[in-house]
Amino acid sequence: MSRLKDMYLNEIVDKMMAKFEYSNKMQAPKLDKIVINMGVGEAKENSKVLDSAMSDLEIISGQKPVTTKAKNSVANFKIREGMPIGCKVTLRGEKMYDFADRLINLALPRVRDFRGVNPNAFDGRGNYALGIKEQLIFPEIEYDKVDKVRGMDIIFVTTANTDEEARELLTQFGMPFKK
Repeated sequence: MSRLKDMYLNEIVDKMMAKFEYSNKMQAPKLDKIVINMGVGEAKENSKVLDSAMSDLEIISGQKPVTTKAKNSVANFKIREGMPIGCKVTLRGEKMYDFADRLINLALPRVRDFRGVNPNAFDGRGNYALGIKEQLIFPEIEYDKVDKVRGMDIIFVTTANTDEEARELLTQFGMPFKK
């Protein structure tokens, strides 16, 4: 069992119950899933770009990504409906906790000029979105094999009802929010 999941089951639930005065342990919010999305706009000209993005995402997440297709046509971007324009991975269970642990303790401290993540990126329903500018912050990615630096969006989906509960949950996990 991952260190983060152990910590959640033992300490975090107790701290959340004390702070928000829940009457039952099941009321405490928990991490539901983590979605990692990589938009690859240049895939419309060159399909090999999408393949390299997918392999990077697979190395980072430890799970095979699915391609995302354009929902509607946009003439200005030269995109037709159904064109593959990105890839995403949905992590749950053990892999989710392992990824969160690696992101918080290994990857985020490697970001240049890192002063913490934006504490205002909650959506109002207890979910947190985090944008990363380069995939090189993950130690699994080999610098020499990267063809292009790409960013990604990481969304933490929680069972929390409010942003305050979700912020507290992620803070307990060790998410380094800006002060």
